[in-house]
Amino acid sequence: MAVAEDYVELVADLLREEGEARSVDIARRMGVAQATVAATVTRLQRDGLVATKPYRGIFLTEAGQAMASAARERHELVVRFFLTLGLDRATAEADAEGVEHHVSEATLEAFARFLAERKDMA
Repeated sequence: MAVAEDYVELVADLLREEGEARSVDIARRMGVAQATVAATVTRLQRDGLVATKPYRGIFLTEAGQAMASAARERHELVVRFFLTLGLDRATAEADAEGVEHHVSEATLEAFARFLAERKDMA
């Protein structure tokens, strides 16, 4: 699940930033071989999260867009929480990458409540 979330989130980022998501760009950003990307994209296609078009790259399905959006929101919440604790942005971003996939919904809700309470105090 974590790998799928990372891939669809990256595809969404590439589509937004570059206008296209190509296997070569995914491989470069993730630090993996293009063969690894090809195998993962095949699995994501099978799971209905992405679609590919010859010579046109990789696109998110509706389910893939929903997963990418949820992963992005979870990531941003964890980063904001870590920043509030006083971590620098680079550390918060790096640590959020690991935490965001393994933290429970209850913990995410606690993070959100904590951030909302701090906002009310400001």
